[in-house]
Amino acid sequence: MPSSRIGVISDTHGLVRPEALEALRGSDLIIHAGDVGAPEVLERLSSLATVAAVRGNVDGGAWADELPEERTVDVAGVRIHVIHNLRALDAVPDGCRLVISGHSHKPSMQRCDGVTYLNPGSAGPRRFTLPVAVATIRVNPRSLRPKLLELAV
Repeated sequence: MPSSRIGVISDTHGLVRPEALEALRGSDLIIHAGDVGAPEVLERLSSLATVAAVRGNVDGGAWADELPEERTVDVAGVRIHVIHNLRALDAVPDGCRLVISGHSHKPSMQRCDGVTYLNPGSAGPRRFTLPVAVATIRVNPRSLRPKLLELAV
């Protein structure tokens, strides 16, 4: 059964840490859950894999206008919905088994009503005492295996 490795990053605020690049290396797809901060972030990430990003509340300018506020992607037979601020989600789109968000800077993972909610935390400048983190997901049509990764920075 074919599987894919997804790298998940959020709230970079213009900073691409080498530790984040290393953690995401080997991904088939990188999802950026908003607050990118600068187009160069997406350029750097795209040197590793295809990038699917959404616009966050700090993303402005012509480059950010190209980013949707929400998007749904299909990976290895699994529908994934991406939004920056989970509180702005009206409803989980039909068929989505995973919702990825950012905004809070706090890594978290939970399951509710058959849907996994994943926030990779912030890979950008440290906020308060929160960890600097990203996530990876092994996905195939039958399973999702998300993993939060705290970066040693």
